[in-house]
Amino acid sequence: MAKRHPSFVCQECGAVYNRWKGKCEACGGWNTIAEETGSASRMAGPVSTRPSRAKGRIFPLEGLSGETKEAPRTPSGIAELDRVTGGGFVHGSIILLGGDPGIGKSTLLMQASAALANRGHRVAYISGEEAVAQVRLRAERLGLGQAPVELASETNVEDIIATLSQGRPPALAIIDSIQTMWTETVESAPGTVTQVRGSAQALIRFAKTTGTAVILVGHVTKDGQIAGPRVVEHMVDAVVSFEGDTGHHFRILRAVKNRFGPTDEIGVFEMSDQGLREVPNPSELFLAGRDMATPGTAVFAGMEGTRPLLVEIQALVAPSSLGTPRRAVVGWDQSRLSMVLAVLEAHGGLKLGMHDVYLNVAGGLRITEPAADLAAAAALVSSLSGNPLPPDTVYFGEMGLSGAIRPVAQEQARLKEAAKLGFSSAVAPAARVESKSSKAERLPLAASSIGHITDLVAGIAARRRKAS
Repeated sequence: MAKRHPSFVCQECGAVYNRWKGKCEACGGWNTIAEETGSASRMAGPVSTRPSRAKGRIFPLEGLSGETKEAPRTPSGIAELDRVTGGGFVHGSIILLGGDPGIGKSTLLMQASAALANRGHRVAYISGEEAVAQVRLRAERLGLGQAPVELASETNVEDIIATLSQGRPPALAIIDSIQTMWTETVESAPGTVTQVRGSAQALIRFAKTTGTAVILVGHVTKDGQIAGPRVVEHMVDAVVSFEGDTGHHFRILRAVKNRFGPTDEIGVFEMSDQGLREVPNPSELFLAGRDMATPGTAVFAGMEGTRPLLVEIQALVAPSSLGTPRRAVVGWDQSRLSMVLAVLEAHGGLKLGMHDVYLNVAGGLRITEPAADLAAAAALVSSLSGNPLPPDTVYFGEMGLSGAIRPVAQEQARLKEAAKLGFSSAVAPAARVESKSSKAERLPLAASSIGHITDLVAGIAARRRKAS
């Protein structure tokens, strides 16, 4: 019998040490290293799956050229979910779904499993956190109590795989959650790095051999990252994040990794008393109830994957009574705001050093693309000058450190979305990048081109003089 040696494993990144340490040298986390006991051979993988032979088996090698086929998919029946996954669940794929507690992960998966089961597919929902009666109560609240979904409350991975292997393979199997699963091949507590990695490996082998699409629900840390070893995110085929603010009634489903589809698509849902409702036109939702006559508000024409999205950016610039003015931002990058403020002071001629600056993306959406620089700058200048921006104008453009406004991609899609929602003009970069086909196409609305941040400041100042 192999001698068992204790090892100390970081519960955040999976780094292994031979003694306990207060700080992990790999990820920098404090008090994240825990002792785990197990034989080295078992931690390396299940012994039963490694056949004993003196030498390796020779397998054929193939070239890049050859016949390729599109991966077979099973549509979920929820359009926003299919958009994020790339058209449906790929047979034999593994999807890792993460999100904050109470954000609606189980509600979304229950609706997706019921939609698949009602179309004749075999769907299994395995819960490691709730009893079967609790899952049934949620299904009844959603009006899905009659859906033929197979339910179970189990945490042993070997028992789950043996049960799902009976009969025809399921089209979809949901494991809620991977942190509660444990496998007999690993001697450590459920939720540890070793158990999560071992359980995920066993479920991945089951999915690849049977063609069942498996969704693993993952807990998240206080930083919003999926708990457990990062190697699990590399093992799965897709990593999907379910985002949203509990103070708002909508949720964002975003693909972080997808081997069978795009990684920049989002799905928008609205939380209601009947569960999650799809939002086919999220721009109307984000712009609902905006105050058009208030200084400091600008409409940003953004892109999330192939979907154009219009959101309102709100800014408040007020004189500060503190020695160090405050800089607060919600829904945007803090360092990006600091850069825009520095450019406005250096090249725009604005004095913001003695003002508190607050920036907010209305609705709770988080914007990551740099095309929002121009809209944020317009909102800041409008708030500082006290002059409202035109309510029928959208803004988009990337700002350089020299104050130049640089072009952004997919300008036509942004303008078409703005025209569809009733906007009549746009402020965009002067140097537009357009294809030969788009050059001959007429712009859907009037676009004012600016090449430098001084043009934006001068335009807002001229509008103020005209209004007075």
